Amino acid sequence: MPKNKTHSGMSKRVKVTGGGKLMRQQAGLRHRLEVKSSKETRDLSGVVPVNKADVKRVKKMLGR
Repeated sequence: MPKNKTHSGMSKRVKVTGGGKLMRQQAGLRHRLEVKSSKETRDLSGVVPVNKADVKRVKKMLGR
């Protein structure tokens, strides 16, 4: 039986922490930045955990 391939697009978007948590970048920081407040830009710049509803699907795409 051949191995499953990791979904390359998902591996670029999601990183796995040492404890196995899936972390992703928040959306909305690519354009219209002059309109957004500095606070909004700072808040969007961090990484956040993947939504609980999506974890199973994302893990499958990462081959975990």
